[in-house]
Amino acid sequence: MQAPTLAELRMIRTFATTMYAEKAKRRYAAWVQGDPLARAGLAPWHENPYPMYEQVRARGALSKTRVPGVRVSMDHDLCAAVLKSRDFGSVGREAPGRESGEIDLSLLDMNPPDHTRVRRVAAPAFTPRRMAAYETSIEKTVHQLLDDAERQGSFDLQRALSAPLPITVISELLGVPDADSDTFLRYGTALGSALDGIQSMRHARRAYEAKYALERMFGRLIEERRTDPRDDMITLLSQQEGQAIKASEMLPLCQLLLVAGFETTVNLIGNAVHQLLRHPDQWELLVADPEGRAPGVVEETLRFEAPVQFTSRVAMNDTEIHGHEVPKDRWVLIGLGGTGRDPKTFARPHEFDITRTDNADHLAFSSGIHYCVGAPLARLEAQVALRLLAERMPRLHLTGDVPIRRSVTIRGVQRLPVAAA
Repeated sequence: MQAPTLAELRMIRTFATTMYAEKAKRRYAAWVQGDPLARAGLAPWHENPYPMYEQVRARGALSKTRVPGVRVSMDHDLCAAVLKSRDFGSVGREAPGRESGEIDLSLLDMNPPDHTRVRRVAAPAFTPRRMAAYETSIEKTVHQLLDDAERQGSFDLQRALSAPLPITVISELLGVPDADSDTFLRYGTALGSALDGIQSMRHARRAYEAKYALERMFGRLIEERRTDPRDDMITLLSQQEGQAIKASEMLPLCQLLLVAGFETTVNLIGNAVHQLLRHPDQWELLVADPEGRAPGVVEETLRFEAPVQFTSRVAMNDTEIHGHEVPKDRWVLIGLGGTGRDPKTFARPHEFDITRTDNADHLAFSSGIHYCVGAPLARLEAQVALRLLAERMPRLHLTGDVPIRRSVTIRGVQRLPVAAA
């Protein structure tokens, strides 16, 4: 990997120092004033954040935080309404209040009409017709990965299946040759952790090295596809450059599709298997009917242990949502992980039950115009992986402790040690 230039290192240092100092100051002030989320962030809470979410829920459907201008909600119905409302939006890189050097999140940072225009470019890759075409390839990849895992006997399911499957699929979709799953997993982890805010100079360097490496890779591939078109997403983007999509929007969109395309699915598969093996009765239900039960496992995991725990929206105007006044420019922090356990929406919310029928309304893939464009692909990959895993390794079991990633926004396991027999 090419090292950052001196100018880039100076930017990293300035950004990390500013962001870390400001965030630490806000967190400490909130902690001493009794903010549950701030306390959770300072404590080793990542193993089980859900009691903290219940403390937030107990404060009301929409409550103030100790951070000026930010409110928080774990209420399913209110959060769904915010996500669907055109009175709330995202704030792009050019908007006041954004820190210089923040990672460009492409579609996630856009509002209409730019969001509509750029999303329309990406959407054709995720149509039902495309999903049907992908399924055979996904099954083949899963079988190959499980062949390797069976030869090992005991293995880390994250490295053997959860990570390489979605990395292979999204790399083929985009047109990235010879994708290295370990490298891309490292990039995804670095960029995903940056969503929580920069913690240190070392953290800043990891995140920005990943960002620079992906920019260089995609820049080279886009240039190649201009003269050597292929049947992939990068070719499609290069053909629409200057028309449906601006040149400046291409690299951020490629990075978003790559990182979001595997980061969410890596943790969806890992979280699903982790919960199944923690609840042996649920694993046995899947083993008894892999094809019939796999879709239910996916939806229950998305409700119970969402890979993305938080998102946010800002009021574009003075507005009211479910009886709560939200002034213009005030933020709502949406606890996606908490909404999945709202007792007003889900019966027995803290029970993992793959047979339940009331989990279709979860918000794990967001809602409204920012509903995850890759959700159909993530669901398909996870369903195929779980079905074949149950068919081929019915005696799968945990063989050690399962450490959880130290992240607030992204929730997933670091390792998942298992044995097939």
